[in-house]
Amino acid sequence: MNQLRYNWAIIGCGTIAHEFAQGAERLGGRINGVGNRTQEKAAAFARQYGIETVYDRPEDAAHDPNIDIVYIATPHNRHIEYILPALQAGKHVLCEKAITLNSGELNQAMEAAQENGCILAEGMTLYHMPLYEELRKRFEGGALGRLRLVQASFGSYKPYDMTNRFFSKELAGGALLDIGVYALSFARWFLSAKATQVLSQVALAPSGVDEQSGILLQNEAGEMAILSLSLHAKQPKRGTAVFDRGYIEIYDYPRGSKAVVTYTDDGRQEIIEAGHTDMALCYEILHMEQAAAGEGNAMYLQYTADVMETMTTLRRQWGLTYPEEA
Repeated sequence: MNQLRYNWAIIGCGTIAHEFAQGAERLGGRINGVGNRTQEKAAAFARQYGIETVYDRPEDAAHDPNIDIVYIATPHNRHIEYILPALQAGKHVLCEKAITLNSGELNQAMEAAQENGCILAEGMTLYHMPLYEELRKRFEGGALGRLRLVQASFGSYKPYDMTNRFFSKELAGGALLDIGVYALSFARWFLSAKATQVLSQVALAPSGVDEQSGILLQNEAGEMAILSLSLHAKQPKRGTAVFDRGYIEIYDYPRGSKAVVTYTDDGRQEIIEAGHTDMALCYEILHMEQAAAGEGNAMYLQYTADVMETMTTLRRQWGLTYPEEA
């Protein structure tokens, strides 16, 4: 049974785009159009997933009258050039993380979304995993007391090649926009308000992008977050939220389906399981369609904006700009 109600187009044909198309298939639907800078790649993608329309240019998706929602899965530095035309044409937009390069671009996109009555959202999987809604019930219900501290790590080992996308300044590389956005989004889920104080230490690669960093955040409520990122060393994707009377631990938090809550008064532990990791893109797709239909908005664009503001502040502190920002 097709659970999709809208027609989707994909811009970009990388790994996450394949996962997205497979998610649509799993929901019984399919993607209706695809565009890529290399048209041959788009044509191959269309054959693989039974997509009817292959655009001559990626931006043509914005002007296809048969499309309702555009999903953007290109490198970060190309996002804004596809987001704006789609919104201006009245299309809803779901864009991969990091949604834009900086807060200025995101503010411009948010204004376009508001002016055209469209939904704009970032493809941040953890915001859509059922586990996180279950956890919210626990900490907002007061059983754990006041939040004090969030800790999160994310590390990958990447070949030390300044020409690949992870280290290339021309492709908006670096740990922050690629993996740091997950750690910051995890912290934002638990923090009661955005960070107002941002401190950090960073190691820059020869290409000038950030390859490793330690980040300390604090908001006006006095809640803190400590984050560690690296493109040199694999780290467990472990997140912890620490409260007065207990703490929550999640492994593989970007698509987490299991958490352990420890109540420190008596040492009791509660295991919470909700959702399935391999359904992450499906949950994201369904939430986006619900938002487009006006059935509540679980896309957390304000969280996205808060995280982008923090990332913009960090890169300003580091003196890290990309060619598009010069």
